[in-house]
Amino acid sequence: MICIPEFNVSDLLEKVPQFPEGVIIQQAGAPPHYGNIVHEFLDTTFPQRWIGRGAVMAWPPRSPDITPLDFYLWSYVKQHVYSERIKDINLLKQRIMDVIYSVTPDVLTRVWEELDYP
Repeated sequence: MICIPEFNVSDLLEKVPQFPEGVIIQQAGAPPHYGNIVHEFLDTTFPQRWIGRGAVMAWPPRSPDITPLDFYLWSYVKQHVYSERIKDINLLKQRIMDVIYSVTPDVLTRVWEELDYP
């Protein structure tokens, strides 16, 4: 999983050569992801290999087999970010980044392995 907290296309482009052949990009359902420029980029860079709104591969809403972000990460982030009162926007941003960066690849692997596949 590659997390780019302050996303822009050039950040992702720098990471593209690291993706193995045949990788499928999973896009969260956030409204900024619906833009034509984003879809054009994904269609060009990952043709027929991305999941999201408007993609060839549809993303079923709230499907836990492909949405570990929904069923694990966001609740984990909220729980830790809001564990104490937040005094200003800078503290909020810092807490979010600290929590996101505290999630190790090992944790994500265990979350994935917890899914019950036939």
